[in-house]
Amino acid sequence: MDALIADHVSKRYSGGDRGKLALQDVDLSIPKGCLFAFLGRNGAGKTTFIKIAATLLVPTHGEVRLFGHDVVREPERVRPLIALVPQEGKPFYHLTPREHVYEYLRVRGATRESALTRTEEILHAMGLMGVANEPNLRLSGGMQQRALVATILATEAPFLFLDEPTLGMDPFARRQVWEVIRRAARKGSTVLLTTHYLDEAEQLSDELAVIDGGKVLYRGTAEKLKLTLGREVRLQFSGGFTSEELREFGRVFSDRNRLTLLTTRAQVRSLTEMALERGSEVVVGPVTLEEAFLELVGKGIEEDEA
Repeated sequence: MDALIADHVSKRYSGGDRGKLALQDVDLSIPKGCLFAFLGRNGAGKTTFIKIAATLLVPTHGEVRLFGHDVVREPERVRPLIALVPQEGKPFYHLTPREHVYEYLRVRGATRESALTRTEEILHAMGLMGVANEPNLRLSGGMQQRALVATILATEAPFLFLDEPTLGMDPFARRQVWEVIRRAARKGSTVLLTTHYLDEAEQLSDELAVIDGGKVLYRGTAEKLKLTLGREVRLQFSGGFTSEELREFGRVFSDRNRLTLLTTRAQVRSLTEMALERGSEVVVGPVTLEEAFLELVGKGIEEDEA
């Protein structure tokens, strides 16, 4: 049995003539124990889907079942099975990270001994021991986010919703959190992750889905998404070429003073020779998930859905 099954889920918010259609006929299944990434631009529908699956929002049409329970009709059975890091959520400012984790576990029904053990384990794993007794109010934004994520991961809930969990963290903290998320999946939790960091999705996910305009455009692995481009190689040129010249070889992106071309392996030799003849610096590498996302959606992940 899959951990989560969404069947023809749509959501229309009220307002305007007919309101905004945030989700359109979304079908999705996530296997038990899977670390699943949900990718899309701002406003694409990711957070709406998570709120529905986490019993916080009612769909206009369709249904979501979590471990066999309908999230609308049986929320009391679903809620003990889930834990959620909300997008741009904050910990309680008057509590310390140690108090925050411990009290949340106790509220969820953990014994005193279990809550104490899990609190110390997660604070250590998340690099929070040095600030464990500092009020959250005094911590940086990145540390507050770590305290919030630590609280949710400490639950060891069967299903974890992580909506932008590493928002505001530095690269070292992000990688530390990645390892704790991986550990949660290894211990049996199913994880649904949304992120604007495409390297994060590529590093963590067993599978991913791309949503745009409320519709799921792709479901599969990051590697397969990159293969769908039909272009395996990325070449970056500094000078020597125009966008018009390069378009006959593949997809071209402009970034400051560089042109990036996504093309096939067969074109690499001739293009690098041309670059050398023209005195242009060229960097060759594999296509990235970000470039596959751009090709599929047509815009960058940071650009808002109109």
